Amino acid sequence: MSSTVKPRRPALDRTVTMDSSPSSSANSISASPNQTPRQSPSSTSLSSLDSTDVLELKKGSGKMLDTYGHEFKMPDFTINEIRNAIPAHCYERSAAKGLAYVARDISVLAATFYVFHNFVTLEYIPSAPIRTVLWALYTFLQGLTGTGLWVLAHECGHQSFSPSKTLNDTVGWICHSSLLVPYFSWKISHGKHHKATGHMDRDMVFVPKTREYFASRMGYYVHELSELTEETPIYTALHMIGQQLIGWPYYIAANITGHNNHERQPEGRGKGKKNGLFGGVNHFNPSSPLYEAKDAKLILLSDLGLAITASLLFFIGNKFGWANLTVWYLLPYLWVNHWLVAITFLQHTDPSLPHYQGESWTYVRGAAATIDREFGFIGRTILHGIIETHVLHHYVSTIPFYNADEATEAIKKVMGEHYRSDTEGGSIGFVKSLWKSARWCQWVEPAAGTEGEEKGVLFFRNHNGLGVPPVKVEAAKAS
Repeated sequence: MSSTVKPRRPALDRTVTMDSSPSSSANSISASPNQTPRQSPSSTSLSSLDSTDVLELKKGSGKMLDTYGHEFKMPDFTINEIRNAIPAHCYERSAAKGLAYVARDISVLAATFYVFHNFVTLEYIPSAPIRTVLWALYTFLQGLTGTGLWVLAHECGHQSFSPSKTLNDTVGWICHSSLLVPYFSWKISHGKHHKATGHMDRDMVFVPKTREYFASRMGYYVHELSELTEETPIYTALHMIGQQLIGWPYYIAANITGHNNHERQPEGRGKGKKNGLFGGVNHFNPSSPLYEAKDAKLILLSDLGLAITASLLFFIGNKFGWANLTVWYLLPYLWVNHWLVAITFLQHTDPSLPHYQGESWTYVRGAAATIDREFGFIGRTILHGIIETHVLHHYVSTIPFYNADEATEAIKKVMGEHYRSDTEGGSIGFVKSLWKSARWCQWVEPAAGTEGEEKGVLFFRNHNGLGVPPVKVEAAKAS
């Protein structure tokens, strides 16, 4: 592995080099304190050091290093600077435009079904293998368009769909319910994710494992992680398959990847409850610690939407056959699950991203701990840009997706080097990032030698020999 770090690309260049060594990596940026004094930028960056200096840093000189080996610096902007940099018209929402996009996605879903149902038949295509391949293509296409519809309901949840809350919640409830998503239940927990992004104790989505938790799950002591051999690729692959196949239903049913500190729930409803299938933490029960008593009616309304959709699916299965229902709806539904998990995972999991202990977290720091990626035509057109403009979304979630590119360009001028993106390879690069993040990002820990507030900034590490190695911990201290 190379011991040098190449100079960073210009701050506004959204393309980064992503290979298997820390010497060719994404821009490393730090999060921003909200309304805190500006901090002087460091006069030393890794790109100005020779290989000997870099090796010394990696041994633990107190520098905050991300997984690539880039020094992490505290940014010097505030949320008001971000908001003021965005042109006023970017905040404008159009009900007509939002409804037009919903109509477009539903029309594409209906047209795709019509074409395949009427023409991918024995009469027109006698070959069974060809029909099988085409119907497999159908499930993929419907999964993409269904994910696009999911994203529009996500816009509704953030009130960026239109100026009308009633219209937003009505459209969101209908669209999400049709995709077996508990709209209001998800909306509430997702709002908490936005309020605590990157917070190790409060975030609701893809909270990474700590070194201690990862070691206990693997059956090792904390000090042994730095000595472990590489994880087998087959194990990584199996974990990824499970995550992509059942990650979304497992999340809404058991809060997997969300925080597990429910004892702190202000109304006391989290006592004795833990994440897991039978732990009492889910998106269906009004008494779940994810919610407060005032949310009960909304949770039940979400459940009603699921019940209506499930009843319709049961009717279709009985009338037209369960094999047909599987191909028409269930397999595309699994594709939607896959894309949702992939998108969310890659928005919040990258070797350049920090996470924060409570004493080091602020809203602006957490919002900056996200990354934009590139999924080409699929991402920008079918999925409504949710992949390409996520950093902006965490700062101002009420900006509609069709104005997000312009707003992103505006905030990059404020964020400078602190804006993260990985756009290399387009759609293929996005898919490859799933594997890379799974191999590079196994747990988080403080950088070697850090103290005070900096010790509360955690970075991804792994035992696969990729990037900055884990801190060596003596057995006595580990115990």
